[in-house]
Amino acid sequence: MSMQLDWSNEQEQVELPEAWIARLEQLLQLAAAAEGLTDGEVALTFVDDAEIHRLNRDYRNIDRPTDVLSFAMQEEGEEESGIVYDEDTEGAAELVSGMLGDIIISAERARAQSEEYGHSLEREIGFLFVHGFLHLIGYDHQDEESEREMTAKQEAVLAQAGLSR
Repeated sequence: MSMQLDWSNEQEQVELPEAWIARLEQLLQLAAAAEGLTDGEVALTFVDDAEIHRLNRDYRNIDRPTDVLSFAMQEEGEEESGIVYDEDTEGAAELVSGMLGDIIISAERARAQSEEYGHSLEREIGFLFVHGFLHLIGYDHQDEESEREMTAKQEAVLAQAGLSR
């Protein structure tokens, strides 16, 4: 089994080469493997700043554009999302298969941030995608310790894929 990536591009401001989608599929496999996940599906949508602004306002009550939004399917109530695991025959934890959720990336915001941080747009999109994936499976960064943990996980996956800073 492996993780599935379903993606769509609903913006026209930034060109997204096919090779980048293959890279995102690789990042999904690497991030999932690092978390011990073997099966599941992630939906990824690229939008413009106006659309991510609308989504951020409508779903998070934050009236400004952002770079990435994650909508987990396996959340438990309004609190932190829980990770749903099954035990397989070898005793290893495995995420219950199915749709993990949606990741929405503003391609415009990603382009601006890649220029601001001085690295490639491909790396920035990869970073945002892995960040969104970690949110889907229950990670957050509401305090310094959890932010350090999440950042370390993101950087490790990006380094494995050759997308270090």
